[in-house]
Amino acid sequence: MALVPKHILNLSPYKAGKPIEEVRREFGLNNIVKLASNENPLGASPMALDEIKNSIQELNRYPDSSGFKLRSLLAELFDLGIENTIIGSGSEGIMSNIMRTFLSYDDEIVAAKNSFIGFRVLANASGARVNWVPMIDYKYNLSAMAEAINAYTKIVYLANPDNPTGSYFSIDDFDKFMSHVPSRVLVILDEAYFEYAQEFPDYPDSMHYRYDNVITLRTLSKIYGLAGLRVGYGFAHHTLIESLLKVKLPFEPSVIAQKVSVSALMDTDFVAKSLEVNNSGKMYLKDILKTNSIKFFDSATNFLMIEMAGNAKQFCDFMLSNGIILRHLDSFGLKDCIRISIGSMEEIDAFNNAVQNFFYEVK
Repeated sequence: MALVPKHILNLSPYKAGKPIEEVRREFGLNNIVKLASNENPLGASPMALDEIKNSIQELNRYPDSSGFKLRSLLAELFDLGIENTIIGSGSEGIMSNIMRTFLSYDDEIVAAKNSFIGFRVLANASGARVNWVPMIDYKYNLSAMAEAINAYTKIVYLANPDNPTGSYFSIDDFDKFMSHVPSRVLVILDEAYFEYAQEFPDYPDSMHYRYDNVITLRTLSKIYGLAGLRVGYGFAHHTLIESLLKVKLPFEPSVIAQKVSVSALMDTDFVAKSLEVNNSGKMYLKDILKTNSIKFFDSATNFLMIEMAGNAKQFCDFMLSNGIILRHLDSFGLKDCIRISIGSMEEIDAFNNAVQNFFYEVK
């Protein structure tokens, strides 16, 4: 159709993991475990849940378009000015805003191939040329990404830790990379899994840097358990934030999302417990994978990526028919790989039982 630009006609939309209700309808199962979308198995913070009840009476009011209370808290927590903060509908919402704000005709993007598919969709939807740089052993090749920067490059996207591989680049790697990035190039530093990675001593927490051309993105969807409310936030130089606020939709996130996010950020006990549950679950899941000789990759997140050459789809289909939802990474360009979220011990037990059934049936 002539009205639709060619890059939109050819665009592959984002495909999320299967919802629980869809699997229930398709297979007629009652007990379903979802380990596909990196959600917090503990749910949301009790303080956040209490705030939902308190804020329901304000549904007839528009949200604070400035997001003052939430942005002020973020500025306080991370020792910034409110003018250095932005909030949006998930980190992808802010990414979309960045594309609309900073990309012009002939601008190009540099990003890692097989990294976060949400960014790939946004990048391809922008109509800009994208230099997709291959990874090495499922890790970012930052030197090659630096070499890919040219006179037309406007945006570089880095996910640290990466989704779906779970890998991260170190402080030294980041410093070397940034030394090759011109000040005219904007670096999107996606730290959606920051809370899980910060315990690694060589992880480059972006709050220890003050680059004028870096926008840090984080989210309340993962460790804070608010995936259903879609709240992301970002930090950057005030001139970048000023530009983003000119383009940003005025009434996002919602009333409830803003108020609940404030309560979630204050509940440090819940975050600590979530991290403890994740670390224990990750060790348990690794033991299961080792016992069954399933190749996996170390992760600084709340998921593990496994490699099952030749039968990844068969494994995912079998697990799905047994009520275990995993994420086959074929849409990421990794057809031999599967992403498994770290669930509760009970959910990992269910995964283990299904794994035993799989290997029994295929032998």
